[in-house]
Formats: sequence, C-alpha cells, structure tokens
Amino acid sequence: MSNTKQARESRATTKAGLAGVLDSFFRISERGSTIPQEIRGGLVTFFAMSYILILNPIILSGPDASGGFLGGGESANIPAIAAGTALIAGIMTILMGVVANFPLALAAGLGINAMVAYGITTMPNMTWADAMGLVVLEGVIILVLVLTGFREAVFKAVPAQLKVAISVGIGLFIAFIGLVDAGIVRQSIPVVQFGIGGSLRGWPAVVFVVGLFLIIVLMVRKVRGAMLIGIAVATALAIAVERIYHVGPKGVDGTNPGGWGLAVPSLNGSPVQVPDLSTLGQFSLLGSFEKIGVVAVVLTVFTLMLADFFDTMGTMVAIGAEGNLLDKDGNPPRTRQILVVDSLAAAAGGMGGVSSNTSYIESASGVGDGARTGLASVVTGVLFLLSMFIAPVVEMVPYEAATPALVIVGYLMMTQVVEIDWKKLEIAIPAFLTIILMPFTYSITVGIGAGFVTYVVIRIAQGAVKKIHPLMWLISFIFLIYFTLGPIRDLLNV
Repeated sequence: MSNTKQARESRATTKAGLAGVLDSFFRISERGSTIPQEIRGGLVTFFAMSYILILNPIILSGPDASGGFLGGGESANIPAIAAGTALIAGIMTILMGVVANFPLALAAGLGINAMVAYGITTMPNMTWADAMGLVVLEGVIILVLVLTGFREAVFKAVPAQLKVAISVGIGLFIAFIGLVDAGIVRQSIPVVQFGIGGSLRGWPAVVFVVGLFLIIVLMVRKVRGAMLIGIAVATALAIAVERIYHVGPKGVDGTNPGGWGLAVPSLNGSPVQVPDLSTLGQFSLLGSFEKIGVVAVVLTVFTLMLADFFDTMGTMVAIGAEGNLLDKDGNPPRTRQILVVDSLAAAAGGMGGVSSNTSYIESASGVGDGARTGLASVVTGVLFLLSMFIAPVVEMVPYEAATPALVIVGYLMMTQVVEIDWKKLEIAIPAFLTIILMPFTYSITVGIGAGFVTYVVIRIAQGAVKKIHPLMWLISFIFLIYFTLGPIRDLLNV
C-alpha cells in the first residue's frame, strides 16, 4: 500500500472517528439530525442574532450618572463593548451546547440592557460598574433559585399575564428608544414631536427609513437574518451618503440637527484589530448599596430578575417545541442544565461589563433550519468569538442604521399582547399601566411597579385577597416604598 493511500485512509478513519465522537456526545443521530445540519443551523442562528453586536454597544454607549463611559475614556468605547459582547456571548453559547446539549444561543439581553443603560445608570451617583454589579447579583440569585428549586415559587408569584405585559412594555420602550435615538421622535414643546419641525429632514432620516422598510420587507418575505441584512445595507448607504455629502455629526448643543446621532459612518484604519477587552471586570458588586440604598437595590435586582428569568423559561420551551424536543410534560431535555447555564450567563454578562446575557428566541431560526443539538450552539459560539476581531466595523454604524432593528424588536415583543385578557379588569388595568408607563416614564421599573401595586389594589377591592400570592404582597409593598422614597427621606431628614 502506498504512503499516499495510507494517508488518505488514515484521514478518512480520523474523520469518521471525529464524526462518531460528535454524534455520540451530542446525540445527533438520536435526535434525527446530521453534523452538516447542525453546522448549518448554528450559522443561521448566528446571523439571525448577530445584530446584538451592533445594538448592544449602541444601547450601552451613553454616560452614567457620574459622566463616565463603559470601558473607560472620554466618550463611548464602542469597539470595547462590541468585543466584550462577542466574547461573553461566544463563551456562554458554547457552554450551553456542551453542558446542556440544547440548540440555544445566548447573548446580551435586549430589554435588560436597556434597563441597565436608561434606568439603573441614571440613578443618582450610580456608575456603570455599580450597575454591572447589580447584574452579577441578579445572576447569582437566579442561579440559587434554580439550584434550590425555588424558581417554581417565584414563577407562580407573578400572574402570567402580568409577565406578558412586562415583555410587551419593554418592547414599546425599546421601540421608543430606537425612534428617539434615530431622531425620528425628538424632544419638543409640550413633550415630543415627529422629526424636525414635524417633518423628516436630513440624510440620516432617509437611512433610518430605508433600513426600517428593508427589514420589514425581508421579514415579510421570510428571509433569515433580516435584521442583520437591514443594518448592513443601511450602514453601507450611510457610508456612501457621508462620503458624498459630508453630513457630519449632530451637535450636542443643537447644531446640525440633521447630522448623525452617534457615529459618523466612516472607517479610520483597518477593519480588523486585536479586541479591546477593557469592559471585562468593570463591575462593583456592592457599590450600589451605598449609592442608592438597600430598598432601591432590592427592587432593581428583582426587576432585572423578572426580565431575565421568566423570558428564559418561555424561550427554552418555545425552542424545544420548534425542534420537537419536549417531553410529555412539555419540558425540554436537561432543563436544569439549561437554566444553570442561563443563570451563569447573567452573572457573566455583568462580570464582562456588557449586561446580563440571556437565551435568545432567535435560536428558533437555527432550529427551523434543522438544528437539534448543542453542536449548533457550539458553532454559533465559535462565530461569536471570531467576530471579536471586527469591532472597528461596529464603531462606524450610526444610530440611524442600527435603530430600525430596535423598532422591529419592539414589534416582536408587542405581538405577545394578544395573550392578555383585556376583559378582566384585574389583569387588564395593571397590564395597561405596566405597558404604557415604561415608555411614558422612560423607566421599566416604574412600569412594573405600577402594574404590581395596581393588581394588588384591585384584588383587594374585589374581595379576592386570597388570590394574591404572598410574594406579590411583599413586592408591592417594596414598590410603594420605592415610589415614595422622596417624601420618606424628607420626613426622616435623610
């Protein structure tokens, strides 16, 4: 036998051996899948959710209450946030694949990152490090709840339709943020206005509109990765517009109102560079207690936990149903492992300085394309790690090119509103207040608190006190304290 033939046979044996190991470890054949099918599913999932590499840095780009920026520096450190986002998403998604063997990918949670950026960091004296410390605490608490089995009690404490209202409210809040950041909705007298003087003006507005309708058309045509394609095309258009017309940035003092909102879409230097990981470790575990007090910390951590924990429960069941992976009781395989990894991801996101990481419903796109095992998650995770090296490309994406995706995400979250029974006042009114007060007060916490308190009041008025879960009593009482902290401090001269 020639050396060439021996080499070919050796490679074939090795390949077959590797395929056998992967098939056995991930139970690929057992679940009716193949290795190529898993790889393809992992690719599809990555492209369906990779928009987070652009949106997360934009959402986390603002200053905290002390004027500091995430990742350090005198302005938004977009490349560092993008690299950190990719790193944590990559590691935790691979961990989900290896430990839980489930086709579920994780990354920084939309809604949770908005809560951190527009709610927590704006509290008096709070810094990004303090906010990320609360995210770590939230992740640790969820992990304890999972390991002790207490998650069922927490899950039952909040009425199911109020959980839906929280998700819908966050969706409206995200959409509103997208419209404001893009300059489509602007502060005015008495409150807000459409565009500039009631009209859309300037090339950045054109870029936003093109990006928005392109995503809509692609979604209607059922094109996978519609949001990423929309962002990419809108960014290319923005680059061309800037090169031709030299639009320039929008001035913080109100000058050039038709300019770009965040970044001027032009690339300086190489599109590839060594990742800037300066967000890693930027968290203070207990710093927030001194800044905002124990009550506010408890409420904030609980709010983060609600947004994170319940979404994960629904997501893993939805993905399992899509892949026909649920048991007779409607539970996915290795439920405990899935929840443990997701809880670790929440804490890891805080430690990485990029907000809580959570399971993504976009994983359904990969499952719809054939993914059935954790190998698909490993593929998605590896792609996230590779994307760390193109952070400079993310820096050149302006608000106007990225925020159409926020509006679409808001729509997707809004679709759950049909699950609320609007004829039952004890649910409908608290749900309504939860939904509208998030965007109207620019606070997710206020929306949740108003909904909880109203629910308890209505139940008392109905004489249905026994239907109020004990934890709802406690939570509502804490929210009452939260809403009246100002007068309480005045009374106590604090």
